[in-house]
Amino acid sequence: MTDTPQTRPKFGLIIIGDEIMSGKRTDKHLPKVIELLAERGLQLDYAEYVGDSPERITATLKRAFDSGDVVFSTGGIGATPDDHTRQCAAKALGVDLALHPQAETLIRERMQDTARDSGTAYEPAHPDNIHRLNMGVFPHGARIIVNPYNKIPGFTCVGKTGQGAVHFVPGFPVMAWPMVASVLDLYYVHLFQKSAFVEKSVIVFGSMEAMLTPLMLELEKNHAGIKVFSLPSVDHPTYGRHIELGVKGSPEDVERAYPAMLAGLHKFDTKLGPELVR
Repeated sequence: MTDTPQTRPKFGLIIIGDEIMSGKRTDKHLPKVIELLAERGLQLDYAEYVGDSPERITATLKRAFDSGDVVFSTGGIGATPDDHTRQCAAKALGVDLALHPQAETLIRERMQDTARDSGTAYEPAHPDNIHRLNMGVFPHGARIIVNPYNKIPGFTCVGKTGQGAVHFVPGFPVMAWPMVASVLDLYYVHLFQKSAFVEKSVIVFGSMEAMLTPLMLELEKNHAGIKVFSLPSVDHPTYGRHIELGVKGSPEDVERAYPAMLAGLHKFDTKLGPELVR
């Protein structure tokens, strides 16, 4: 049975870190995850930003686990005092934390590589090396996500319902982005859109969103494969005050819905501007 847009899980993103909330660093994950999904014919449904508050992180992750969605979580999986994500994930799931055997192997390999590159002896019992193993302490039942940059893995946990999953990756883009891509390609190939995802829209002058809402609802009711979007602007440098009204979905669905949208617009006393295709 082929997945339809209605049966595909939603995709979410959680971005964790005080450095984002304070403005010390600018988030780069949101546009990149949108790009990675779009390359596979998928869309991001929502995103959340969370500071380094264990209570808030736990509550956010609990919602994610309970949602049945496919969620990516970036940041906070290290082993410093301000890294809370691993502990919060376990609390949200109601399970214990434990050193993951495969993660331990990979982290020890990384420590040996680092020692060899620096020309020093690897000391497995050194307190620093023992502490580094905390980066492999994951909630019980977690699966690892391979980190091609430095071998320190991320992890995946499935919610209690068995539906959906939260995939935890580091906050560093050079590590996180290849890991997100590998998760998509490993677990969600069956959801990839075979045909390109397109948008068709038109610039509408002299109208209000409230007036167009019945038309938007009718389009989504009559064309189940598409989404209708409305983007108002009050000071566009080219078009001034206007609404960009459009439909998005597979090329076949859009080609059916777009003429119906234009026909519906002609019933209103509005002026139409350029048509846009993305």
